[in-house]
Amino acid sequence: MSKRRRRPSGDWRAKTHYYTYTLLGAALQRLPEPVAVGVATAVGEVLATRKSAARAYAAAHIRRVLAQGAPGAEPAPRVVRHLTRRAFRAYTRYWVEGARLPALDQDLICRRMVVERGLEHLRAGMASGRGVVMALPHLGSWDWGGAFLAAIGYPMTSVAEQLEPPELFEWFIEQREALGLTIVPLAESSGGALLRTLRNGGLVGLLCDRDLLGTGVEVEFFGERTTLPAGPATLALRTGAVLLTAAVYSGPGKLHTGVVSEPIDTARTGSFRADVARITQEITRHLEGYIRRAPEQWHLFQANWPSERSVRPC
Repeated sequence: MSKRRRRPSGDWRAKTHYYTYTLLGAALQRLPEPVAVGVATAVGEVLATRKSAARAYAAAHIRRVLAQGAPGAEPAPRVVRHLTRRAFRAYTRYWVEGARLPALDQDLICRRMVVERGLEHLRAGMASGRGVVMALPHLGSWDWGGAFLAAIGYPMTSVAEQLEPPELFEWFIEQREALGLTIVPLAESSGGALLRTLRNGGLVGLLCDRDLLGTGVEVEFFGERTTLPAGPATLALRTGAVLLTAAVYSGPGKLHTGVVSEPIDTARTGSFRADVARITQEITRHLEGYIRRAPEQWHLFQANWPSERSVRPC
């Protein structure tokens, strides 16, 4: 992609947005790692202490996860405050590490990735030639996991929400391509590219704990009905691909820890619509388990349930 194509068009706000992200990304790649980590920690502390809707949502989600893990017990406010603060540290770590990833050696990426369990399920699914759909939560550092999979021979195709201005999204795609990832813009037409990947025996990774398009199916998620994307279940049913769930946690220390589930049963048992709903609920159950393990690493700072419309900045 030429530099001319990447020059931002539009008003000064679009240009400022573009140059802020791209210049900051370039700077983070060049900074010594301890300095970059220090930047992430400092920014996380600032965000954690600001009164904002994002902080209110993070606290509400952590409270919800803790309450579901111990029914009948109200989470201690000090525990919620502590984990909310850590949530912003985890989020800025995710962004700083994501910005630095394209400049890192693949050997380093592999050395810092520990797959705790389940990699054999991914290997078997890929060896089957049917393709693999991997359903993921916004947890820890999924980008690191994607870079690791590309490094060991399993490049992933994924979907991302489009950024403004368009040149910023092009830059984002370039950065992910450098990691071996293929990014498809989030739209109603995204499905075609994902179907082609699976029919060619490839790997598709989908973040599915937020219904961005508002076209998902209703599930029970941490004690309340909401909608989550039907994409993973739909793709697996239409193509016969192996359906897995997975998560990548940040830590311990500089490491990242991956977990992969056993394949989810996608055998047809009823109507297509009913099967999509059933399988999506099973995916949701897996996501709940991953999130309970480290709720402070769940990067969800927006409303995700109908009851959260009343959440106010705190």
